Amino acid sequence: MAMPFAEDFEAEEPVIEAIRGGDRYGFEEFVRRRNRWVRGVIFGVLGNRDCVDDVSQQVWTAVWQRIGELRDNRSWRPWLYRLARNAAVDAGRAITRRRNDVQRDVQRSATERTARAAATTTPDAKVAIEEQRREVLSAIQALPAIYREPFVLRHVNGWSYREIGEVMGLPVDSVETRLVRARRLLRESLKDRIA
Repeated sequence: MAMPFAEDFEAEEPVIEAIRGGDRYGFEEFVRRRNRWVRGVIFGVLGNRDCVDDVSQQVWTAVWQRIGELRDNRSWRPWLYRLARNAAVDAGRAITRRRNDVQRDVQRSATERTARAAATTTPDAKVAIEEQRREVLSAIQALPAIYREPFVLRHVNGWSYREIGEVMGLPVDSVETRLVRARRLLRESLKDRIA
């Protein structure tokens, strides 16, 4: 991505002024010109393309709502950079929290199942069950987050497709597609490891 010339940045000052005055067309033009740059900042922080669309939308909403905080029209670039970077950092933290919650839920559920199974099995069978549990947990954790989160919500927490869609901001069809792919990836991952 090539860096714009200084004149390009100075050319934005009248557009910024128009946005401050509530000009939606000016705002749309600014988004059109700078969206690629904002997306690059977000991707640079997250290192993950899955969230860039959502975070960039949050950034542009914040720009519209907070343009009055910009003290000098010439300093829009560092101001916009901070908005984009902070939104990406917040999104990264939320992803990490969700991932940790999911992993904790998987561990808890697997431990509970293992304990129930262990109460009625022989020592050799207990070892085999524990090994299978570790293999399954490892395979679930290896799933890409886009598939792991709905899988755990459905199969560990028992959530409905609708509930998963609501919390993840997805249509039910997308939830179903992600679950099908997660199951397929798990089957492929575990086919040679578990009898």
